[in-house]
Amino acid sequence: MKSLVIRTILMPLLALALTFSAWAQEPTQKGRSYVSSLGVPKVSAKAGHSTAVEFPFQVAAGYHINSNRPSLPELLPTLLGFSAPADLSISKLQYPAGTLMSFAFDPNTKLSVYSGKFVIKAVVIVPTKVGLGAHTIHGDLSYQACDNRACYPPKKLPVEFVVTVAKRSKTKARPNRQSPHIH
Repeated sequence: MKSLVIRTILMPLLALALTFSAWAQEPTQKGRSYVSSLGVPKVSAKAGHSTAVEFPFQVAAGYHINSNRPSLPELLPTLLGFSAPADLSISKLQYPAGTLMSFAFDPNTKLSVYSGKFVIKAVVIVPTKVGLGAHTIHGDLSYQACDNRACYPPKKLPVEFVVTVAKRSKTKARPNRQSPHIH
């Protein structure tokens, strides 16, 4: 009789404790970031010019993300997008080539992935008539992380950097190469 009472009281409590334990761990998994930004240096540019910028990222150990050009059409590509201020623009994004890897879940298929450190390059275009000073550019890296057993829901990693615009340098007038003595 005692064991029946113990089972009827303790089993539901144990089930409830396991449910709360799993629930308590869930926000940690949802909030996990599989990719981190390694920081973007401050970018300086002169009005009327463009300048290159690099965005270094690090994929957490034990994980990989699809490259910008995944091997299979159903896989989500890694994309870097920006919402630049109206007076600046970002162009010529260059993604690194992915590494072809196969995994235990399908050893015959090679997937194009990024793991470890990877760098995306771009060009910031600064028009001639742009306000001088600091301009903050916001964006995000969209990716889907996987390990050797499963893929996780897609995520976005915020990216932010500052472009400091300096006054356009005045170009020196070219000397007239024609002789003044020609009639």
